[in-house]
Amino acid sequence: MFNFHRYRLIEAPGWTLGWTWAEKEAIWNMMGAQTTEQGDCSKLKGLLPHCCKRDPEVVDLLPGTPYSQQTANCCKGGVISSWGQDPQAAISSFQVTVGSAGTTKTTVRLPKKFTLKAPGPGYTCGSAKVVKPTRFPTNDGRRATQAMITWDVICTYSQFRAQETPTCCVSLSAFNSETIVPCPTCTCGCQKNGTRSGNCVDQDESNLPSGLGKDSDDSATLWGQKFYNELPMQAGPSGNVQSELLFGKDLSTFSFENGWAFPHRVLFNGDSCVKPQPDSYPYLPNAGNTKKGSWLMLVVLLSTGFFFIVLLFRHVVVGRFSS
Repeated sequence: MFNFHRYRLIEAPGWTLGWTWAEKEAIWNMMGAQTTEQGDCSKLKGLLPHCCKRDPEVVDLLPGTPYSQQTANCCKGGVISSWGQDPQAAISSFQVTVGSAGTTKTTVRLPKKFTLKAPGPGYTCGSAKVVKPTRFPTNDGRRATQAMITWDVICTYSQFRAQETPTCCVSLSAFNSETIVPCPTCTCGCQKNGTRSGNCVDQDESNLPSGLGKDSDDSATLWGQKFYNELPMQAGPSGNVQSELLFGKDLSTFSFENGWAFPHRVLFNGDSCVKPQPDSYPYLPNAGNTKKGSWLMLVVLLSTGFFFIVLLFRHVVVGRFSS
């Protein structure tokens, strides 16, 4: 599994991958992962398979799994980094031994109805597509074996399918403005007949970054330090983390008109944050000071989850299977 989403990581408790067998296949053995249920294997005698369900669901093994049960890029509890943050950690893999699956390209039947929970809803998977067979080079690189058949499954993420209301919103302030432009009313849903805002505006969130990445499309990526990263998971005042993010602007190109001095888009853990309307952004008065070195402060409000902010976005998760 490759998480090609640039900014959306898969957090604990991790991914769950499911599918439906085309025929009467059964999983006899697995390495690097396990199914959540064995299913009804009462029709079989002797040594029982790992899973007899026609629609198995597979989860990653936990860290510390015995080496004899591991494969490369497994056993992280289903947690996968985003491609933009750490491509080497944006991969998860496991090995499956399948019975009654056919022994030739014409007798192997592709599974169908793939599902991916990561860890909740939001992903929609397409049908399996046969692609060029995977090659497996030896450690010394002098020989390679080849899979009989390989297929890809692409799962795409939709923020709107994942949750009914946004999980974060952005308020804005500037050196030339005495007020803070707040999140739009009831950005994350309203409680008590619209008199109280939803969860994501209960916390005033900014973060002390341990990394700042500059992407080629004028976007910046920031992620939190371990200790501070866990604070937003707490409810109430204890879940509050604050820090200044200072963005220098090229005075020859930027303008305060229509909010262009602020990021065009802000994402939290891969999801787009709700922003105030451009006509409400702080702006310079007619006789405003345009001194060199103008700085802006960005305050992000959110509900819960690990801290990972990005300015701009894109994604796709791909699973590759070989037989």
